[in-house]
Amino acid sequence: MLRIAVPNKGSLSEAAAEVLREAGYRQRTDSRDLVLADPENGVEFYYLRPRDIAVYVGSGELEAGITGRDLLIDSGAAAEEILELGFGGSTFRFAGNSGREWSLADVNGKRVATAYPGLVEDYLAKAGVKATVVRLDGAVESSVRLGVADVIADVVSTGNTLRQAGLATFGEPILTSEAVLIQRKDAAIAPEVEILVRRLQGVIIARRYVLLDYDVPTALVEKACAITPGLESPTISPLQNKEWMAVRAMVPKKETNQVMDALWALGARGILVTDIHACRL
Repeated sequence: MLRIAVPNKGSLSEAAAEVLREAGYRQRTDSRDLVLADPENGVEFYYLRPRDIAVYVGSGELEAGITGRDLLIDSGAAAEEILELGFGGSTFRFAGNSGREWSLADVNGKRVATAYPGLVEDYLAKAGVKATVVRLDGAVESSVRLGVADVIADVVSTGNTLRQAGLATFGEPILTSEAVLIQRKDAAIAPEVEILVRRLQGVIIARRYVLLDYDVPTALVEKACAITPGLESPTISPLQNKEWMAVRAMVPKKETNQVMDALWALGARGILVTDIHACRL
């Protein structure tokens, strides 16, 4: 039976449970449950602290897991990502006092406060920067004001919290993270894991695309297909009126309205959009 580690709590846990449910796997109904068997799919889910998941997978105790790329790198575990999952996105940046200009070179010899010491140490080592990394479990933004550190390295979304602490980001992002599916490093992908990957890929693509159907004059089919090329190519079917053709294609969900506007301006009519719940491509 395939054993999969899933985050036990937080927004990452909720998003992971949703994507697994959409992929056809059972998920717990009681957040206190730490193990859930799904015999129909030959899977056991283990609900663990997100920071521990890479360690369990890297040791080989569990065959696969869902965690953040940041947590994977920070753990230093012998695990590797095999699929980006498209949720739980975050960006890690350096930040220092907003009263001066900073660069990565200025971090040399400084104290860097962070909740992700492994991740930051790895980045600094690759950049050739020598600094003292101060591990904190919370309130990283306050560390500069309290004299514990000179700069911080932390998750940045809007930057409001940093500005309130008198800090400003500088340099390139340390890491752009998201939820990832992981397995033990250098391990061959087991058939059960391949099935899991295909199912999750189907959900990810279904979330990103919609199915677009429309009618278009036969003389304009080629121009219409240039607007909606689909993944391989669109499906084209004749209508009873030989001067018109029906076209079906997958288009990126975020581009739906722009594509519909372009098709309407071209002369297409009867434009319909359908959500995709699952797929295999």
